[in-house]
Amino acid sequence: MKKLYWLSLVGLLLFGSLCAFGAQITTDYDHSINFSQYKTYSWLKVQAGDSLWEDRIKQDIDAQLAAKGWTKVDSNGNATIAAFQSTHDQKTLDTFYDGFGGGWRWRGFGDSMATTTTEVTRIGSLVVDIFDAQTQKLIWRGKQSDALSGNPNKNAEKLAKDLGSLFKHFPPSH
Repeated sequence: MKKLYWLSLVGLLLFGSLCAFGAQITTDYDHSINFSQYKTYSWLKVQAGDSLWEDRIKQDIDAQLAAKGWTKVDSNGNATIAAFQSTHDQKTLDTFYDGFGGGWRWRGFGDSMATTTTEVTRIGSLVVDIFDAQTQKLIWRGKQSDALSGNPNKNAEKLAKDLGSLFKHFPPSH
């Protein structure tokens, strides 16, 4: 019974810590650029593995940029945008020790037992690059990484939310 209690407690703590961290989001930009000169953009490329996600990524980024006053044009925008999405499996090893009653039991002393399990989490990452259309120089980059669920609708909602956070301080001000 004690073992079940400890396993449940540790499981809840680990789950809570994963949920608390949420998406990992970073942005960087060319500090010498005056972003107020950019009002229009065109798409260079979206790569996501399937056309459903490519369309979702484009739509969500278009919505974020429209909210910032940027206008999408078919060609010859002030800026060009490329977005690349990928997924990978992240493995985490969790080891639980039994035998806490008499203290730690190291180097095989005592009758404690260790159980190690492997937890696999699907992680989705998205990189959004914005280039100056004339110079083709990278002027802004945003990276987002988050755990994915098995439900595509939840993942689509998470993408929209994470892109909102990614573009929260866009365009950068000096």
